[in-house]
Amino acid sequence: MAESLSWQADGDTLLLRGELDRDTLLSFWTQRDSLLPGIRFLDVSMLDRVDSAGVAMMLHLCASQAKQGGALALTGVTEKLRTLITLYKLQDILPSVDDKLA
Repeated sequence: MAESLSWQADGDTLLLRGELDRDTLLSFWTQRDSLLPGIRFLDVSMLDRVDSAGVAMMLHLCASQAKQGGALALTGVTEKLRTLITLYKLQDILPSVDDKLA
């Protein structure tokens, strides 16, 4: 059984918690347009699991913010997620604040 996905806005950061996969992202997906205005950072440090559907959603969110004239960067990227991003060769497309600090 899939774990749940929850989110919480804190200023210009949206914190995702739980699992971000094809079974859990629908509720977030349907609310994304109302959640993203003013958001500059997507904190993924509390995600226990991310699959390819979750990565695709992150890509869409970044592209959507860019289309609106803004920017969205990931924070709190875990080694597991970093590996997935690297395997898909998305390092240049899916911005991470953590990479800029390293």
